[in-house]
Amino acid sequence: MLIERSLHPQFVSNTYLVGDREGGTGFFVDAGGPVEPLVEAASRLSLTPTHVLLTHHHFDHVSELDALRERWPDLVVLAHPAEGIEGAEAFSDQRIGGLDVRALHTPGHTGGMLAFVVDGSEVFTGDTLFRGSVGGVRAPGSTGYADLRTSIMDVLMALPPETRVHPGHTDPTTIGDEWESNSFIRVWRGVDPEGSEACTVGGEPATLVVWGDDYDGGHKAWIRWPDGRDDIVPGSQVSRG
Repeated sequence: MLIERSLHPQFVSNTYLVGDREGGTGFFVDAGGPVEPLVEAASRLSLTPTHVLLTHHHFDHVSELDALRERWPDLVVLAHPAEGIEGAEAFSDQRIGGLDVRALHTPGHTGGMLAFVVDGSEVFTGDTLFRGSVGGVRAPGSTGYADLRTSIMDVLMALPPETRVHPGHTDPTTIGDEWESNSFIRVWRGVDPEGSEACTVGGEPATLVVWGDDYDGGHKAWIRWPDGRDDIVPGSQVSRG
């Protein structure tokens, strides 16, 4: 399997080109750009891209979709119908070239978020799971904390620990590494205790349950509101002390 990655300099979002072999068939995962390095990679590897698989609808993952379609007009765009992506067909598990591709529905960050498992060894997780962090649940289309936790703990963490994770932003990791070291997952597992620090989020009182890393070098926070609701928010929204 061949995997090429392009990282957007502003959004730090990933677009991937996956191929079965040199001279074979390829597909893209997301289309946030820049796509030029992947167009070059397809040429260098003599790959023929046939599909674009979209994890979700947010701009930083679809902004260069038209550029890919212009280069390869016959590309089939696949996504979850709940994402409402114009021109996209509903994804169904299938073989693309020599690769088996299946989807895991992982709602939370958005309602139709998909993770794509390729040949049972690689998973493209979109904005659900990152290296050392997890997705937020305040973006447009989010279905909330409970869905995100279930998607991570019951769906993604059920994959073999050696499965390599290719997230929607920044660096790769593995399921096993996240099981052991991701601060959110460790608390969900019961290995580490919940925090109880008082904080404010957007001027409202809350309890800081986990102060974790985020993919952009900042922080992500699991907070609990006075009514008992849990939330995952950017660290920049949290005032401590």
